[in-house]
Amino acid sequence: MRRLNVSPNPHAGAWHRRHPGWHRSGRRRLCACLVAGCAGLGLVAAPARAEAPPTATHARLDCEQLGGADALAALALLPAPRIINLQGSVPIVTMEPFARFLIGMGYPEASLRDPRDGSLSMSSSTSSAKLAGIVAWHYEQTGLRPMLIGHSRGGMLVVRTLHELDGAFADAIEVVDPQSDKPLSRTHIRDPYTGALQPVRGFRVAFGAAIATGALPRVLSGQWSMLPRLRQIPDTVSAFTGFTIAWDPIAGNFGAAEVYAPMGSARVRNVLLPASTSHIGAPLMEHLAADPVTRQVIHAWRPQDGAPVVTDPRIDGRNIGLAADLWFSIRRHWCLEGQRRMNAPGAG
Repeated sequence: MRRLNVSPNPHAGAWHRRHPGWHRSGRRRLCACLVAGCAGLGLVAAPARAEAPPTATHARLDCEQLGGADALAALALLPAPRIINLQGSVPIVTMEPFARFLIGMGYPEASLRDPRDGSLSMSSSTSSAKLAGIVAWHYEQTGLRPMLIGHSRGGMLVVRTLHELDGAFADAIEVVDPQSDKPLSRTHIRDPYTGALQPVRGFRVAFGAAIATGALPRVLSGQWSMLPRLRQIPDTVSAFTGFTIAWDPIAGNFGAAEVYAPMGSARVRNVLLPASTSHIGAPLMEHLAADPVTRQVIHAWRPQDGAPVVTDPRIDGRNIGLAADLWFSIRRHWCLEGQRRMNAPGAG
């Protein structure tokens, strides 16, 4: 088995070379938290042999039940996957406010910034082939599968990239280095866990989401190839959530919303946002992380709880339902990907 030789994020390699015991100390802190009785974090301790020292291999976060602000203490011990946020076609509002919301909620900023220019929002005019090559590169470098979240046209690009990875538009896809913004003239990556070569085509991202993405703009912009595929989610993503605004004229939703459906085994959810949600203003969430009341509501929320509501008129609760739903999925996949990396043979 090949040793996993990656750092928790692509910018932290030098720090870890200076602090070679990070993984071991991080695991000791996590186990200390378990011994102290952190039941509210959704933590489950697996039984360990008496002779084995306590490590993160024997103590696992319950990623499905993880909730509450205190859970961040445990999540902070895990490396975080790269999240690529894709803005709409007319960037009156980019995805930067959403990225800043994630930072305010505790997501590592380095895992949100573009490694080339440090931006927090990517243009939706990027080609799906290039984006597919970028997500494969990130996995090869970090051992963490990225997440793709897009608003309006950016959501279309998320879905198109999933189809690109599924081989809908080309038989082979080149790896793209996001630091140089150039293809690497190879169509395979080396899996950081097994050491085996695998093609970019067929790569599976951890999580994808499309916010207020409709068919009408695809017709108006001549994106004919995406019309039959827009609501079909292939197996190149583990979990996907489609957010539709009720009666959204910009997206072309004038009645019952079309639902996203899995083509195979992908876990697909559909969320209907209230008609009062602004199509253009949907990414405006930074204020929710800045307010301790809304931040606490979002940390504690789970899908089975129903849409979160803030009744205090002095509190700005715009987009809180969308924010809570996305944060739940993001922290779930942060947990799953980070645990897989930390528990990989040779990672400590």
